Amino acid sequence: MPSAHLRHSVRAVILDDDDRVLLCRFDLPEPTGTVVWAAPGGGIEPGETPLAALRRELREEVGLVLSADPPHVWHQEVVAPGHARGYDGVINDYFLVRTAGFDPRGTLSADELAAEHISGLKWWHPSEVARYHGPDLFSPRDLATPLRALITSGVPLRPVRLGL
Repeated sequence: MPSAHLRHSVRAVILDDDDRVLLCRFDLPEPTGTVVWAAPGGGIEPGETPLAALRRELREEVGLVLSADPPHVWHQEVVAPGHARGYDGVINDYFLVRTAGFDPRGTLSADELAAEHISGLKWWHPSEVARYHGPDLFSPRDLATPLRALITSGVPLRPVRLGL
């Protein structure tokens, strides 16, 4: 069987001083029309290192400039046709960024964010994520569990493998 064609992305778990996490609201296009709240980040461009991609994505999407290399805390592989347009699935590597709270505003215009399917940014307290029962989804689906573990136990020795 041929190997899967996966989209490799980097994402930042951005936590403020109150342990709130900054998430992007992604309005996925039809046919699903799903709304997913996920960590800021995106695809790694050809010739780009993962950390260079993370720095670019954070500057573009939320206006955050990293002063140091953040630790790699989570790894996720989802092989599911249709999960990412043009790919058999995704690989997401998550890095922990601790910062003071800020009003997120990246270098991308509203139209450019919309082209990336981003329709909003919001700080969420982990308890809000855990209690949420609305129509929107989180990525990963059980975001509250690894988020609580990260806040409680700190940076893991090895990146934690996440499910869908």
